[in-house]
Amino acid sequence: MDLYFDCNFGISGDMAVASLLDLGADRKKLDEALSSLNLENEFSYEITDKLINSIHATDFNVILPKHPEEHHDEHHNEHDHKNHPGHHHIHRNLDDIVSIINKAACSNEAKVLAKKIFNIVALAESKVHRKDIKDIHFHEIGAIDSIVDILSFSVLFCELNPNNVYFSTLSEGSGEIMCQHGLLSVPVPAVCEIVSEYKIPIKITSNIGEMITPTGAAIVAALYKQNNKLPDSFTINKIGYGAGKRNYKNPILRVMQIEVNKE
Repeated sequence: MDLYFDCNFGISGDMAVASLLDLGADRKKLDEALSSLNLENEFSYEITDKLINSIHATDFNVILPKHPEEHHDEHHNEHDHKNHPGHHHIHRNLDDIVSIINKAACSNEAKVLAKKIFNIVALAESKVHRKDIKDIHFHEIGAIDSIVDILSFSVLFCELNPNNVYFSTLSEGSGEIMCQHGLLSVPVPAVCEIVSEYKIPIKITSNIGEMITPTGAAIVAALYKQNNKLPDSFTINKIGYGAGKRNYKNPILRVMQIEVNKE
């Protein structure tokens, strides 16, 4: 069994998790891993059905608690496809996150993949900010929703255990977004660093706004192999649709379970 990620309408962490759930990955594995983190006071999550352009997709939503002492117009994790007004930031570095992942109730393969994805994001951000990877404390890697998205994806992906993984060319929007660092052009700097480092093909579309988050780009980078070209002929066995949160034309990630047709 192989997987093909159709990223023609972007990719983010929550979209990737949702697409695997929609494909049929074991939710019990996800629930066990997330409950074992013992971070219940920092987040909850819900999995629902969402209709996007008449297509039923799964929506994976990480919910962060609101703190009344904070202002509701604060800009939060700017590289994520979710808005969490009024939540409290805990500044974690890469070592903190590795410690959390190591304690999770999941397979060793899932832990290795989750740490690989986080390391890709951290290296990209360290280049952008020109700081040592051990010295950075910032929301992009430390936000609890990023931890949940990346660990959840890793658990579900390793549970499916595909033989090969294929990706379409990544599609990105254009324009600019406001973040905690100020106004950034799309693609944001961390995404540019990741696709450059891993030689991942990307195209810019007419959609205004961010379609690829650093987490989404890092998921692709962790699994991407340049010589893994999508076969000319294959059979589609199952399809999963993951809903995005951003308001552009078709925020949906499609993943297909395929079998290559042998000549």
